[in-house]
Amino acid sequence: MDTMSVDLRDSEISDIRLAEGRFELTFARAYLIKTMTGSLEKTRWWQAGVLVIDEAEAEVPVPTGPQVCAGGDIEDNIYTYRDMIPVPLESRGRVGCRLQLQGMEASLIVSGAAIRLEMKDTPKYIEHIRPDA
Repeated sequence: MDTMSVDLRDSEISDIRLAEGRFELTFARAYLIKTMTGSLEKTRWWQAGVLVIDEAEAEVPVPTGPQVCAGGDIEDNIYTYRDMIPVPLESRGRVGCRLQLQGMEASLIVSGAAIRLEMKDTPKYIEHIRPDA
């Protein structure tokens, strides 16, 4: 089975909003890693998208403006995804994110009752990733 995930490290964020219990983190460039069945090689792509958390509450003030993600965790009930977001992602329950943004000391911590990743447009190819020889 082919798999795809967002690599949070260096993904470019154009906007972050929290209003009326809805958190939206908009990726201008979310970097995707695609793994193909039966292959040791992977491919790297980029695509725009939005991470949405409903019934959201932030533990720290939500930063504004463009940001670059340095990594972090996506919480989906009993699962924690480190430095990545599985594609597709849509879940309810105990969900949230703990993201480190470049140049910021405090992590962006948001929890909520539902989480989903909405990808926009078509993925654009960047490169082939070959395993070390």
